[in-house]
Amino acid sequence: MRNAIKYGLLIGIFSGIWILIMHFAGVYNKDYPRTDNLSWLEYASIIIPFTGLYLGIKNFRDHINTGRMEFFEGLFEGFKIIIVGGVITAFFAVVYVQYSPTVLNTDYMGRIGGAGLIGILFNLIISLMLMNKQKNL
Repeated sequence: MRNAIKYGLLIGIFSGIWILIMHFAGVYNKDYPRTDNLSWLEYASIIIPFTGLYLGIKNFRDHINTGRMEFFEGLFEGFKIIIVGGVITAFFAVVYVQYSPTVLNTDYMGRIGGAGLIGILFNLIISLMLMNKQKNL
């Protein structure tokens, strides 16, 4: 569980910082120039959960599980990381929505839910990439 907390904190804190970066860049401002409803900054934010999950599952395989990992072991570890990171990111998002009334003009909570789905998809992909013990696939 220590590994999940460490890498979940990494995802959560960097996602919180990214929310502030997008705020100060004016992404949720009505006057922000864009051609669609999503900014390139929002697309770039998917690097944070991918990197955190990859590093966390790889650390679990290499250091905690002595270099061997089944698919479901990686999947379970990834879900623990997602839960910790998601709780911290949700905290930052709720605080941000409370103090920034311009965010309510966008579908912000829908985007948070989409980020959760992307995290689950990344978890499946990374667990498949890093597994090396194919007893139970």
